[in-house]
Amino acid sequence: MAVFYPYFFCDDAREQADFYTYALDGEVVSIQTFEEAPDMPSEIKDNVMHLALKAKGQHFFMADRIEGKTISGNQMDLTLEFKEEEEAREVFRRLSEEGRVFMPFEKMFWGAMFGRLEDRFGVRWQIVTEH
Repeated sequence: MAVFYPYFFCDDAREQADFYTYALDGEVVSIQTFEEAPDMPSEIKDNVMHLALKAKGQHFFMADRIEGKTISGNQMDLTLEFKEEEEAREVFRRLSEEGRVFMPFEKMFWGAMFGRLEDRFGVRWQIVTEH
């Protein structure tokens, strides 16, 4: 058995974690900076080396990208499935703030509620209900 953890490399992990904490009703469980690691350059000592966030029963990991800027891609969506439509609708609304909606959150032909978006950090999400 394996456990899957999405790991985000960010331009500003603290800001992105704050947004997901808000959007997903989550909490930051821990933050480690490069200051805690041996032999790190002083200019990156305050950068996030590892951040753990828990939301909706899932764990997400994050870190500041040290070299270059992050580049958003279209190769993958993160999908969250909810039992309750109201909770799913609220998460969709929050994640889409300052983002881009590809498919509005609405009833689909297969019977479930579904919506697809890209959040303001360039991460793509699918929010769906069980039925």
